[in-house]
Amino acid sequence: MSTDPELTDDWEYTLQVPADPMAPCIARRTLRTIFEEHGFPELADTAELLTSELVTNAYRYSDGPASVRVKQDGDRVRVAVWDTNPRLPRLDMAALPEADAEQGRGLGLVRLCADSWGGFELRDQPQGLSGKLIWFELGAG
Repeated sequence: MSTDPELTDDWEYTLQVPADPMAPCIARRTLRTIFEEHGFPELADTAELLTSELVTNAYRYSDGPASVRVKQDGDRVRVAVWDTNPRLPRLDMAALPEADAEQGRGLGLVRLCADSWGGFELRDQPQGLSGKLIWFELGAG
């Protein structure tokens, strides 16, 4: 956690990204800054990688914007990526492909590197929100 007395231990950020090929890069850099500035530098590389994979999937497989939410919960940080495509991938089938594969590694990396992860479809929400949400958690230490 941060040693800066000005920073609160209870924080949450939301980044809205357009359906744009630069979205994964912007999300990666933003996540790195959040993790480093809030005292989780040891998790920054993993958070950056996993967020990039999820935002890349949002860009490739949905036709609208995406949203990245980052929230501290004690010594853990949860990152959730929402996109407009309601089709949830088979989370139980996420595995790392062959080493030379150029696609299909994203959810396998999330499964391998996150302390916990999951996802769910969003349908008929009161706010009119639909799509899906995929999340992962990383713990300090």
